[in-house]
Order: sequence, then structure tokens, then C-alpha cells
Amino acid sequence: MPSGNEDSPKFVRDFEQISYTQALSSLKHCPPSPCPTAWEVDKGAAPGREGLCYFRPRRGDEPRQQTTTENRHMPTPPPAAAATAASNVPAAPADDVFYPCSDGKPMADNMWQANAIMNATGDLRAALPTALVAADILMYPEEGNNRNFIAPDVLVGLGLGTHNRSSYFVWVEGKPPDWVLEVASPSTQKKDRDRKRCRYAAIGVPEYWMFDPKGGVYPPGTPRLQGLKLADGKYMPLPWQLAKGGRTIRSGVLGLDIRVEGELLRFRDPATGRDIPHRPEVAAAAERAQATAERAEAQAKREAERRKAAEAARSAAEARVAQLEAALRRSRVRHP
Repeated sequence: MPSGNEDSPKFVRDFEQISYTQALSSLKHCPPSPCPTAWEVDKGAAPGREGLCYFRPRRGDEPRQQTTTENRHMPTPPPAAAATAASNVPAAPADDVFYPCSDGKPMADNMWQANAIMNATGDLRAALPTALVAADILMYPEEGNNRNFIAPDVLVGLGLGTHNRSSYFVWVEGKPPDWVLEVASPSTQKKDRDRKRCRYAAIGVPEYWMFDPKGGVYPPGTPRLQGLKLADGKYMPLPWQLAKGGRTIRSGVLGLDIRVEGELLRFRDPATGRDIPHRPEVAAAAERAQATAERAEAQAKREAERRKAAEAARSAAEARVAQLEAALRRSRVRHP
């Protein structure tokens, strides 16, 4: 560690940020709570709800040893005690807060979930080439609060550009995502249907979609694909219809029809009536086109070689005829 120079504070802060990122890999979330009206994770949970056990970095003059304290699930302190503790901790400037770009959790629990996430991401990027389409990226709704985050499986932001981002900051982008998809697994399906649904509504995401790629994860009678539209602060189901391919739901935000096809989602452009091809289908079509082009090229080459051979044979025959005519003329001269 640098000693007694101007680089020391920066070194200490970088070390604390690294420690913070490592601590996130072992976070333990408290049991789900009823739908909150606001997510005040900095101030502790509201009375009657469990707290959120997130690692907190050092602030202001707070003793440094508290930054490396093991993350524990502690009971929510009484409101008076919580207010007293909060009053003794000066708030860090919003522009001095470190926002990790990973929550330390895997993108998916199984191959069904991973395939559905990556397929939807690729299809949406093909269908919406100018939109931001991201998979498993941390979204921060509140500036200055690095413990209030959520990681959608897939999100779409219209009109935001396609450049890469480490995280989605709502206050930087100027709005929440326009469309969010959560792909179910046995360990996440209840949270997707309850807690995350409430959080996305509180953040103001216009459309929230849920998909069970394997089937049998959602409770009996629950459709494998559900599209929800935000109305008056609550999500209401989008209407579905039977169309080509089966039960189809139209996303008013994306302008696309969406349906279940096997273990994946299929997107269709209603303006053209054509399905958006999956990336493997695009690759297979490209391979078929390449093979067709190669066969056509080989056929053209064979035709050119045949024409060349026929031209050579014709030239040889004409030369032979000319030789015979010359020989005949010489014979007539000698034998009039």
C-alpha cells in the first residue's frame, strides 16, 4: 500500500470497492416480503417487513473495520434506533458511489432457462436493431443507492442506442426499460410472479413478461407465457389470440407478436406476418445459401469448361477441314 502520498486515499477506496464486489458474491436475500410501495433499502425495511441483507461500504468518518464485517441477516431495529443510527452516518455523495456490475449470481439455473434467455436476446436484437437489448444486466433505479438493484433476464430500452453498458442506470438513461422478460426456473418462479412483479411496477416498466421454457414450473393452470401491461401502477394481463403457431400475445411496446414454440419464444412482425428467425436458423440459412452459391459456381465452371472443350473441338475440326481442302486443291493441280 502506498505510504504518505496523495495516492493513498485512492488506493484505499479501490480496495474497498474490490472488497464490496467480492462480498456481493455471498449475499443472502431475506425472505420475500409483501409488495412495497417504495424500496428504501438504505433506511432499512418498513415496519412489518423483513430487512434486506446487503453489504454496505464505509461512509464518511465511519470506522473502516465495519466495511469488512461479515454480512449477516439482522432483525430490523426499532424505528427510533434506526433513525439514530442513520443520523450518525453521513450520506455519501451520489457521484461517489460505487455501483457493481455483477450480483455474483449465475445468469441461469439450467439450460432451458439459459437457452430461452439467449434466444430471446438474439431475436429481439434482430427485430429491433436500433434498440438496447441486454441480458442479465444489473439495473439501478435509484441514484446514490447501490443496494437497490435488480437483474432482469432480458430488458429492452427503445431509443437508447445499442452501445455497451456495464449496468442500466435509470437516471442516466432517462427512463426505466420499456420491456422486461423473466424466464422461470424452480428457484426463481415465485419471486418472478410476486416480488419482481411489484418491483417492476414500482419502477414503472411499461410491460413485464414471464416465460416458463420447460413447462411445469408455474402452478397448474398458469400459462407458460404471460404478458403484463402497467396500468394505474398495477400489471394487467395483455389479451391473447389464437393465430398461426398457437396462442399469441401482442406486445404494444415492441410492436411484435410473441408465442411459445417448443422451449423458446418466437417473435413475429405483424406488419409482414413473418417470424423473426432464431440465430441458429439464420446460420443454417446462410450455410444453405453458401452451399447453393457454391453449387451454382461449380455448375457454371463445368458449363464453361464444356463450352471451352466444344470450342476447341470445333476449331480443331475446322482446321482439319481446311487441311483436307488444301490437299484436294493440290491434287487437282498435279492431276488436271
